[in-house]
Amino acid sequence: MMAAGAPLLLIVFTSLLLIWILRVIHIFWVKPKRLERHLKRQGIPGDPYSLFVGDLKKMGEVTRAALSKPMTQMNHEIVPRVVAFVHRTVQKHGKISVIWNGPTPRVIIMDAELIRLIILQHKPGQIQKVPPKPHRKMLGSGVNSLEGDHWFHRRRLINAAFLMEKLKLMIGAFSTSATEMITKWERLASPNGRCELDVWPELQIFSGDVISRTAFGSSYEEGQRIFQLQKEQIRLVLEAASSVYIPGLRFVPTKNNRRRSYLDKEITRILRNIIHKKEAAMKEGGSTDDSLLGLLLNSCSNEESNEIEKIGKKRGLSIEDVTEECKLFYFAGQETTAVLLTWTMILLSMYPTWQEAARKEVMELCGKEVPDFETINRLKTVTMILYEVLRLYPPVTGLFRYSPEGIDVGGISFPAGGEFFLPIVMIHHDPECWGEDAEQFNPGRFSEGVSKASKTQNVFFPFGGGPRICLGQNFAMIEAKMALSMILQNFSLQLSPTYAHAPYTVITIQPQHGAQLILRKL
Repeated sequence: MMAAGAPLLLIVFTSLLLIWILRVIHIFWVKPKRLERHLKRQGIPGDPYSLFVGDLKKMGEVTRAALSKPMTQMNHEIVPRVVAFVHRTVQKHGKISVIWNGPTPRVIIMDAELIRLIILQHKPGQIQKVPPKPHRKMLGSGVNSLEGDHWFHRRRLINAAFLMEKLKLMIGAFSTSATEMITKWERLASPNGRCELDVWPELQIFSGDVISRTAFGSSYEEGQRIFQLQKEQIRLVLEAASSVYIPGLRFVPTKNNRRRSYLDKEITRILRNIIHKKEAAMKEGGSTDDSLLGLLLNSCSNEESNEIEKIGKKRGLSIEDVTEECKLFYFAGQETTAVLLTWTMILLSMYPTWQEAARKEVMELCGKEVPDFETINRLKTVTMILYEVLRLYPPVTGLFRYSPEGIDVGGISFPAGGEFFLPIVMIHHDPECWGEDAEQFNPGRFSEGVSKASKTQNVFFPFGGGPRICLGQNFAMIEAKMALSMILQNFSLQLSPTYAHAPYTVITIQPQHGAQLILRKL
């Protein structure tokens, strides 16, 4: 019987193997070449598709070469460093061109009108965020990864935590965290009134403390372990993202796969402990629901609320949903403000005239007192400076979108499954949009607001745009204004001789070799 069954097993195995081989051929050759021909017919050029890897190998080579040494001049021409391969492609093939992310075509869009259409003018579901690969989801698969009605209701729920009346209540947490940071720096500056300090890790600690206080009611010490684990997790996720994605490969028990899995489980465990503590406090009536976590937990338990009735049981938040939102908020909330403040301090050190103008405004409005919510909203020069920093050094280099079905945008037919890359940093540095001084630091361009700062409309979008614009942008701006105001009240800033200007991309645009400044007590 064994001998008689062997040929049948061989046939089944051979058939399955043949199906697998044909599927691999389709995914990695037939489909990409079909998409390549379609894009060429639309006049969208790019390097020829290479089997399996696409442009990934060349991306790695170009990026490593760009980051091999700091910039030779202290200027803001950072595009060739932070998006090296995209910059090379645009230089070679034009502002609408294609790169290959493995077997997936990614169309670079630098046309302002096409960007507006992609972000705003399309029917629901036609253009979506690029679905995160499983390893990317480990950083938080909350509202950011949802689509359709599910996304709409989740976003409306979370948005309630970022209304201005809620943000006004967070001013105390912002100032407490900033005061602790300033006090620490004053101790470091004693007894001679000056110190040299790498402010990049310091500002990560500050923004992490703010997130912990405002979102979870805890201090940085409680959240510190999460931030440390997430930092390692980001490195491993980016490492996985730089190679060809093969379904199921993450389950192979390699050293990095095991480590990624451990980090994800450990972050989840710590967050669950924080969530359960908050849940218990809410049940005992000893905690308000003003924090993001309180709002999310309230949505889990408040079965009688109109919102839950409208959404239905399937749309209510589970504890797993709450955990994923917390992961996302920890990661995104800390990074955005920390990089914004870091580059702002670096640029104000480069441009002492603007530093003094900002300090003068702060001192005129509040002297040495901690700024309140009304004062924060009256800081015009500080706001102009932050906008110009966001233009030159936006937190993320670009937006990723894709079309699950074929779509026509601006007369161009884009194939189903293709991705769009809207390179924020390149558009923010484009002389066609900003004039001949596009590479220069000039906060004055924002003196009449965002709409009149550029030659072309809809080309300033550091927090994204359209319905999916960053939920926390107002949170980040108020936090940054508070911290910057208090820093300027207490210290003058100067670049250290050890500072090397070397922006690079680790999801956000960061200083590769730190941000060493000399702080002098005022």
